[in-house]
Amino acid sequence: MKAIIATFWRDVALLWSGGGGALAPLGYFIGAVVLAPLAMGPDRTLLAAAGPPLAWVAAALAVLASLEKLFQADLEDGSLDQMLLSDTPLEALVFAKGAALWLVVGLPLAFAAGPAAIALQAPLERVPVIIVSLLLGLAAFIGAGLVGAAVAAGVKRGGVLIALLVLPFFAPPIIFGASVAAGQDIDAALALLAGCALFGCVLGPFAAAAALRLQAE
Repeated sequence: MKAIIATFWRDVALLWSGGGGALAPLGYFIGAVVLAPLAMGPDRTLLAAAGPPLAWVAAALAVLASLEKLFQADLEDGSLDQMLLSDTPLEALVFAKGAALWLVVGLPLAFAAGPAAIALQAPLERVPVIIVSLLLGLAAFIGAGLVGAAVAAGVKRGGVLIALLVLPFFAPPIIFGASVAAGQDIDAALALLAGCALFGCVLGPFAAAAALRLQAE
């Protein structure tokens, strides 16, 4: 547990200190949300229908932008070798890195989605469920993103490769999250989002650890 906790807090510190930490993806998200009404025009009905789902797309892209350096620095400075030699399973250490990313990037994005949803004409009573759905959806995004980041760890400027690998896995949470934002089948969509989050959190670290072992070879 000491190695897992140390890895978690190390990544929290690195994420905050590198490139503005949570501020860069959060700024991207807020910028996209602010620009969306300008592109749609003054029609409030159109904005209410399309705006909240667009917030999901912005959140997914904000997470995607933070994945490229997740494992690349570990590979370059030898930290990955230490992780592989550790008595702690690599899968657990990868999970800790994903949890740190969720805390530093995912949590602020989810709570920023509340005022963003209001600005995009979502009903006030739907805001809490939108925040909960984003907390689940961002866990699913990060679980899938761990795999893409691990595969692209040895590739310079691997952002495009990560996008090609993980965007298909981002589609289901976006679809279910958009249903929640639109107020359609909220209970079923939340259950499916929880399933996506569980799938990503359980299988993502194992697949990412396998990819990192290949990178080390």
